[in-house]
Amino acid sequence: MRVDLLSREYPPDVYGGAGVHVEYLARELRELADVRVRCFGEPRQEPGVTAYPVPGGLSEANAALQVLGVDLEMAAGCQGASLVHSHTWYANFAGHVAKMLYGTPHVVTTHSLEPLRPWKAEQLGGGYTLSSWAERTALAAADAIIAVSEGMRRDVLSAYPEIAPDRVTVIHNGIDTEEYAPSHGTEALLRHGIDPARPYVVFVGRITRQKGLVHLLHAARSFDPGAQLVLCAGAPDTPEIAAEVTGLVEGLSAARDGVVWIREMLPRPEVIQILTHAAVFVCPSVYEPMGIVNLEAMACETAVVATATGGIPEVVADGSTGLLVPIEQGPDGEPHDPDMFAAAIAERVNGLLRDPELAATMGKAGRRRAVEHFSWRAIAEQTLKLYTRVTDAGARSS
Repeated sequence: MRVDLLSREYPPDVYGGAGVHVEYLARELRELADVRVRCFGEPRQEPGVTAYPVPGGLSEANAALQVLGVDLEMAAGCQGASLVHSHTWYANFAGHVAKMLYGTPHVVTTHSLEPLRPWKAEQLGGGYTLSSWAERTALAAADAIIAVSEGMRRDVLSAYPEIAPDRVTVIHNGIDTEEYAPSHGTEALLRHGIDPARPYVVFVGRITRQKGLVHLLHAARSFDPGAQLVLCAGAPDTPEIAAEVTGLVEGLSAARDGVVWIREMLPRPEVIQILTHAAVFVCPSVYEPMGIVNLEAMACETAVVATATGGIPEVVADGSTGLLVPIEQGPDGEPHDPDMFAAAIAERVNGLLRDPELAATMGKAGRRRAVEHFSWRAIAEQTLKLYTRVTDAGARSS
């Protein structure tokens, strides 16, 4: 079976959970099938991987239109595939076009949903309408849909009621627990100005409304002053959110010491080391279908404080591997009461800072949970079974 994986992100250009998912799924699936990867950007040297730049005639176009231009070229390369498997709206349209062109079965993995990210209109303007159309069109016609959590499955069926429930299968994201494991060196900490002798709270993620960094920065005003705050945060979605976060960080730094903001994308070994030494990892997301980053922190034996939204409660066992923060959301996805949400984050973070023994116990429980329930090999095998079911059904109907 030849499977073409379609994704915006692929190493070395990985900036989110979907890119991590495709990287590891491809690695494991190659042991089980003929896998080709089609991604965006500059040429890759890895065999079986083809990258597609934005077509020259669209270099000045709206970002969403550029994506669809790449998708058309990507779809052209899928001829001969037994099945195409697209990830996120960026590549869904490529899979949909390949299905129409060649009759190739199309499987979609939903890592997020455009209707649940209304703040993207701020980023894409009219392109948000285009991205929403591309996602809805592809999902409605897909042969099967993979949701990365039960929460994600509920969101798919709620956002797109025209989709039959039996077409949506839950296959969780995973974690490589050999790579993501406690790393006890301190060179990465020292290189970035983090004091290894002082506890710290860490955030790792993009600067986007979805990740809730603004709420974390409000919460940090109430963090124990003896703790540092480390922000591994870059790639802002818009100039507006970049300016807002910069202002909040500057204000926080003026009020307390120990604020470390690392804006560049760090090599994975450095991220692992920073996660390992943290007293608490915080995931303040307002929307998170799964949240691979929580698994990464847990695999590094770090206690997690995370929002009880989307698929996060399926990853973080409240009271065992970390603490969940309740959220009551308004129609825009933001907390109905931002001050209450920030206060709840601060309360849980401070509780773990005051009880390092409890935090350590949660960290060890988190690693056990990551190892036992979220291996990539098991996820690849489940995915291949779905592929087989889809292609067999297609063969019977033809």
